[in-house]
Amino acid sequence: MLLKQYKTHFFDSLKNIQDEQEIESFFFILTEYLHNIKRVDVALNPNFELSDAAIEKWNTILADLQKEKPIQYITGETWFYGLRFEVNENTLIPRPETEELVEWIIESQKSKVKSQKFDILDIGTGTGCIPISLKANLPQANVSAIDVSEKALEVAKRNAASNKLEINFILTNILEAKDLNQYFDVIVSNPPYVRNLEKQEIKKNVLDYEPHLALFVEDTDALLFYRKIAQLALKNLSPNGLLFFEINQYLGKETVELLENLGFKNIELKKDIYGNDRMIKCSI
Repeated sequence: MLLKQYKTHFFDSLKNIQDEQEIESFFFILTEYLHNIKRVDVALNPNFELSDAAIEKWNTILADLQKEKPIQYITGETWFYGLRFEVNENTLIPRPETEELVEWIIESQKSKVKSQKFDILDIGTGTGCIPISLKANLPQANVSAIDVSEKALEVAKRNAASNKLEINFILTNILEAKDLNQYFDVIVSNPPYVRNLEKQEIKKNVLDYEPHLALFVEDTDALLFYRKIAQLALKNLSPNGLLFFEINQYLGKETVELLENLGFKNIELKKDIYGNDRMIKCSI
């Protein structure tokens, strides 16, 4: 079978699940993943033929896509802030909104001279996308990252190694931490923040496949992680340090009030590319 013929079958099989633009994106991701041929190569080779073994691979992946398994878990990788990251079922798939958070942090630190060392901590690191991207763009920073999941940290360590960057990874449950053991100039966290009551809004590809430990909090205490991390930041932020959070879009006002009540200053609530309240910056 020719690849162009399989493309028709591929589109027909997914048209009731995904929109055409998404299906097209999946198709060209997979031509590169399975055959190492880019979009332009597909156009230049209209008679590219698929072997029986190749068709079997395509069919297996297509069956997963019909069950709405994320393409990133199928290929085992994604791109974030211009860097390649391994992902699997133990880690959340990095989102574009989190890239905006990384950009905000980088901009806040750019005034520092190249020789000036400073310390960054990421709490709840998952794939390591935040600390690795920060280290890549702020090489003078000493960067540490915490996660409660040993399996997630294994992925994060491989991601740091593959991007040739040095990060200090720490296995710990932040909710049980009494102290962060040193001062940091930047503390950042994208903690679990989706309430159980919001599950009906979550797409099947997220709900069925991504780790719930990294996603959900109880409705009765949705700001649990923010409170704990902010309390630790009061002890462990440097005098001119900054605390950054990615937040639940529905709880911007409540998160700001929490930080105000704890005594934080210069609180800035920022919207993401979709116009939702998504991130906060503040100082002590």
